[in-house]
Amino acid sequence: MKTIIGLEIHVQLNTKAKLFCECPTNYGHAEANSNICPICAGQPGGKPMQMNGEAISHVLKIASMLKAKPELDKDVFVQRKHYFYPDLPSGYQRTSKPVAKDGKLNGIGIWEVHFEEDPGRYELKKGFVDYNRSGVPLVEIVTAPDMRSPEDAREFLGKLEQYLRYFNVINETEVGTMRIDANISQEGSARVEIKNINSFSNVYDALSFEIKRQRTQIEQGVKIVQETRHFDENSGITVRLRKKETADDYRYVPDPDISPISFSAAQWKAAADAVAELPDARAARLASQYGITPADAGVIVIEKEFADAYERLVKERKFDAQKFANWMRGPLRKQLNYRNLLFRNSGLTAKHAGELYEMFSTGQVTDKAADQILIGMLDTDILIKARESGAYVELRDTPRNVANDLGLLKSSDSGALKAACEQAVKENQKAVSDYKAGNAKSIFFLVGKVMQKTKGTADAREIEETIREMIG
Repeated sequence: MKTIIGLEIHVQLNTKAKLFCECPTNYGHAEANSNICPICAGQPGGKPMQMNGEAISHVLKIASMLKAKPELDKDVFVQRKHYFYPDLPSGYQRTSKPVAKDGKLNGIGIWEVHFEEDPGRYELKKGFVDYNRSGVPLVEIVTAPDMRSPEDAREFLGKLEQYLRYFNVINETEVGTMRIDANISQEGSARVEIKNINSFSNVYDALSFEIKRQRTQIEQGVKIVQETRHFDENSGITVRLRKKETADDYRYVPDPDISPISFSAAQWKAAADAVAELPDARAARLASQYGITPADAGVIVIEKEFADAYERLVKERKFDAQKFANWMRGPLRKQLNYRNLLFRNSGLTAKHAGELYEMFSTGQVTDKAADQILIGMLDTDILIKARESGAYVELRDTPRNVANDLGLLKSSDSGALKAACEQAVKENQKAVSDYKAGNAKSIFFLVGKVMQKTKGTADAREIEETIREMIG
């Protein structure tokens, strides 16, 4: 039995202001119903402003990234899509005609790309509506029904998210910035829509359940009905919401308050140039050009700014390409991932990364001290507060200053090192006895004790050699 799956992906765009007004888009970091105005709250007389230029730029980049063909010779009309729900203050949602069509990503066809405005947020159980999200810019990507399994959908969405994050066009400061409507059918049967799935894992689970449900009904001789369903993530099942709407049900009409929009060839060229090298292609080039492993190259292109910093520093500072790649994907990425940060919003710059790696690679600080310096830079009060509020603050301090403040520059005082080793040996006679009895690993316990006493500023190999000489 052949399964047919197509997706409608709604992505919040990375803009500071909403689509048709100047209200901020940080809806999750603000008090409910505080980031609103008469326009996005659908009040009488609230006429839309000129469309957000940043949102337009992002939509053109996304269309170009997906290799979709632009509608060059056509004006793009903004329409009113009518439906009545508490989260939609005006009774209609503004959504455009296609900006581009007939693209492809990961072997899956892209039918169209268009933009629209997000509705508000309605908590059904509490009967509470928050319009802070109302009017936030969205791009909608409609795929062809080319997927045949939940695995296909998961793979496609993973690649799409990778590209959107790489080019920094997706809003990453809020929860639920990527929502999916899945259309699924068995060949020859009616199509069912699963509405507003809010995570990739839920898409996989919803599709898996729905395939089983539809096939079971067909095997039992029950006709599949065209309808809209909801995925209940707690129970792992889909439940019926309503009969599936058609385009006529929404009563689409051109919005009389918004003039048709045209995009010039120059705008499309700028967008295409901005996304000319896709992450996969860049990873392959980095591996070839700099001789680093494909695995390292794949991690480096997780975000564009991270890859830009790598290439810039290898060229400017003449770092060993492979060793620097190891450090960026290892210690640096580890500290960022631990805090759920991207390089672009961490407060760190390429200059910071270059200075710290140079201090480490030239032996001015140990690997442990380099980690402590990164922690000291990333965990300042001002950066922590900025992250909590969704703001960005560039770190002003330098790795060398932090190293000095924390006393982490490598010690060259051989007398002090010898004294620390002697003290560790004296205080840990059992480890000494174990080592002499043949337990070679015991010496690393002693090395650790000396590292604690020197705050990580002494070289581990030098400590080990000194202790071996002492205890024979």
